[in-house]
Amino acid sequence: MTTSASVPTGSESAIAAGGSVTDRIVQANARYAETFEHAGMDGAPALHVAVVACMDARLDPLGALGLELGDCHTIRNAGGVVTDDVIRSLTISQRKLGTRSVVLVHHTGCGMETLTEDFRGDLEAEVGQRPSWAVESFQDADQDVRQSMQRVRTSPFLPHTDDVRGFVYDVRTGLLREVDPAS
Repeated sequence: MTTSASVPTGSESAIAAGGSVTDRIVQANARYAETFEHAGMDGAPALHVAVVACMDARLDPLGALGLELGDCHTIRNAGGVVTDDVIRSLTISQRKLGTRSVVLVHHTGCGMETLTEDFRGDLEAEVGQRPSWAVESFQDADQDVRQSMQRVRTSPFLPHTDDVRGFVYDVRTGLLREVDPAS
């Protein structure tokens, strides 16, 4: 499979001349801005939905969910886990920008299934400081989706918790599978 990362379109000269991937991104942005058509778009999502998804490069939340730019807020982190920072973003999304629904998307083959909280100790040993954040690793994507749904539904900061649904995206097929919160 070929990706834009493996074949940097239009940037061979930048990289050959000592450029970097960031140089390629800056060049791509200049081309993007030449035909930019979204200057009047509202910051509030048109569909009043916030999507919390894993940062995995194999997951395109807008494409996988049939959404367009401007339809949703997209919040991404390692694992798509509902952390305090995700609650912060969802709170702003709901209270200031009108979202009412939350869609959680984990995926198969997630790297968070290969980590443990020992990762924090390893970092402390390497850099001399323990991270203040939890790794939030998990062994079972379905169970972590359930836990994430529960965190959203019980947050005192979120006024809209009646439409919270969670899914596991299959990186081999592109299909979503809904997770039953009661299982």
